[in-house]
Amino acid sequence: MALELEGSRQCCAMRALQLAAPGDHLSVLCLGAHSDDIEIGAGATLLGMMDRGVRLHIHWCVLSAAGDREKEARASAIDFLSNAAGTQIDVMSFRDGFFPEQGDAIKSWFETLKLRANPDIILTHRRDDAHQDHRQVCRLTWNTFRDHCILEYEIPKWDGDLGQPNLYVPVSSAVLQRKIDLLISHFGSQRSKQWFDRETFLGLARLRGMECRAPERYAEAFVARKLSLI
Repeated sequence: MALELEGSRQCCAMRALQLAAPGDHLSVLCLGAHSDDIEIGAGATLLGMMDRGVRLHIHWCVLSAAGDREKEARASAIDFLSNAAGTQIDVMSFRDGFFPEQGDAIKSWFETLKLRANPDIILTHRRDDAHQDHRQVCRLTWNTFRDHCILEYEIPKWDGDLGQPNLYVPVSSAVLQRKIDLLISHFGSQRSKQWFDRETFLGLARLRGMECRAPERYAEAFVARKLSLI
């Protein structure tokens, strides 16, 4: 991750803050309301860390995927995590679009998850996301995991709800292209959606890369509401 330091009026560099160095082990809990959310929001970040030699142990949870969507979710997760040191993939079948109405059941699922997961870092939806399912997942993430480092990723959509992130992960052009290739190849059910295409994913990554002066022009961005620096 990267933190921009205050300084002179001249253009200043970014001070990089590493979550883990090559060879380090890092446990990550990835939470997505729907079958492509984790990949869209944080896919390049995860791929890039594994490419750098970080030993990721990933618990990948998709809360809503049934039928063909479940097949897509599992196949995509397997491909994205092919270089992980350890993986666990959970795919649930909560009703898409009705997460607030299923609050008790999803809350109970989170309580069981807490007994099975104690990650170093959690990737989840952004609190101000326009999609009601995304907001519910974020709310329950913070409600359930009170002592963890939580980063909220962003999902582009028709609603035009992109916010102002405060944490950036620069990614290489090769990693970004691999993320996009995997998204397009695995999620055939989404290709008819007007926003689901290469230009959307590339454009957002370029914008975030510009905002943090990424070395290879691209980045994924997150909201970090609480960070502890030693």
